[in-house]
Amino acid sequence: MNHLRFLHYLDEVARVGSIRQAAERLHVAPSAVNRRIQDLEEELGTPLFERLPRGMRLTAAGELFVNYIRSRAAHLEQVRSEIEDLHGLRRGRVRIVVSQAAAGAFLPERIAGFRAKHPLVEFQVQVGDHSRALDALRTFESDLALIFHLTPEAGIERIDEMQQPLCLVMHHSHPLAAQPGPVRLRQCLDYPVVLPTRDIAGRQLLDAYLAKRSIKLRPAIESNSFEFLLGYLQHEQALSFQIEIGIARNNGELVHREIADRGFPAANLVLASLQNRQLPVVAYAFADYLRGTFR
Repeated sequence: MNHLRFLHYLDEVARVGSIRQAAERLHVAPSAVNRRIQDLEEELGTPLFERLPRGMRLTAAGELFVNYIRSRAAHLEQVRSEIEDLHGLRRGRVRIVVSQAAAGAFLPERIAGFRAKHPLVEFQVQVGDHSRALDALRTFESDLALIFHLTPEAGIERIDEMQQPLCLVMHHSHPLAAQPGPVRLRQCLDYPVVLPTRDIAGRQLLDAYLAKRSIKLRPAIESNSFEFLLGYLQHEQALSFQIEIGIARNNGELVHREIADRGFPAANLVLASLQNRQLPVVAYAFADYLRGTFR
């Protein structure tokens, strides 16, 4: 299907904004990419890109054509999956975007469980925030998204969701770890705090709660990497906050405690897809499997 490969050239240029970078990612000559774009523009009778000093930008016609390419590629994946399913095989690829909190332990365990039953299925997993996940769904780059605290969005179907509490996390040698039950927030004020950056859902929930109760937690460290934050707790008697299933096991090095303060926030882990899109058979099967684990 060479014609689909040539359409992919245009899609890749649209994603990276450069013929040279697209050619490097596609492992072809820049001249070949440029020639295919020119051929398409001649066939359609309109420019698909604006040629700018610092790269390529889609025209309005280009936006329409790229959306067509992506929807066609997604439909082809669906048809391939259905053809393979006719032979009783669960082949194919599941493409999913997942938030950091579910990427460390929750999703790997579910993928391993699914592949134990369907070892021929491949997975393409991207870690991203809300905007990245929504963009990937809308551009047919991903079949599914597994995101925390996903607010209602036009054109996005919430397949299922599971509530998760926001917990206090610390090293097992931390003084508060000796307390078996829930911890009060004011007990945390005597220790340094390391927190996610403000663009991350868990931090937004925490900040909104603290603002209503005149409690200030001044982070000693902020990071957009959950792996870094949890790793840091092994080197200082600091505290952090994380969704319960996002707490890496770390061979028992870290422990978590619920917060006793009334109304302390929780967030929903949402499994979502593009509304009115018929998923490939194998992606639908994995979504159904995930829903079962939510129970």
